[in-house]
Amino acid sequence: MAQSNFDRRRINGPEESYQPIFEPDEEVDSRWKPGSPRKGRAARDIRPIFLQAGLINQANGSAYIETEKTKIACAVYGPRQSKTTVYNEKGRLNVEVKFTPFSCTRRRVPIRDAEDRSVAVQIQQALTSAVRLELLPKSTIDIFVTIIENDGIEGCIAAGSVAASVALADAGIEMLGLVASCSTAVVGEEIWMDPTEQEGHIASGSLVYAEQAVKCMEACQECCTDIHAVMAQALLETAQNT
Repeated sequence: MAQSNFDRRRINGPEESYQPIFEPDEEVDSRWKPGSPRKGRAARDIRPIFLQAGLINQANGSAYIETEKTKIACAVYGPRQSKTTVYNEKGRLNVEVKFTPFSCTRRRVPIRDAEDRSVAVQIQQALTSAVRLELLPKSTIDIFVTIIENDGIEGCIAAGSVAASVALADAGIEMLGLVASCSTAVVGEEIWMDPTEQEGHIASGSLVYAEQAVKCMEACQECCTDIHAVMAQALLETAQNT
């Protein structure tokens, strides 16, 4: 009698299986030519933002942000007394960024690398000037940013800064103001707001002229006004529901 390969101790898959077929993302054509219009939205348009605060009960403050394919969750713990014996007149802001293994097109190893630290440093720099750390001597505030889905590092830094700022406000930490952030890319002769990962590949980001940098900052400032309104509305809805 022939021995069966069927294992009753495991959940066996079907006898016949087929590899899933994913349709290519046609958002940006790899054969894009300078002068061609942006597909899907205008050059100065940003992606729709979903932002909600107070989703993690265990944290002092939290926020979740979603801009199409960019999805980030943020949790804030503190302020709490620092474990170091050295007295500091100002509090310390610690930011830790973690990419989930399934956040990128190619599966990531679940350990921290240089990219995680680079994103964390830039988010920390964006937040430090807004938080009144002088009111929190010998204290630390821990911010944990989890990138669930990544659609461009620049977008992750901008969205992560927005989520972290809302989470800090949700935790009741005194701030000079909310930190609104937006990214840009110079593509051909145009300035594209809130670029996706594919749009970043065709951008001339390695060298930007000074006048282009000024235009990018002006465009970002206009979009940050709209983003700030979304952040304030998210905090208002959370306060009304508690």
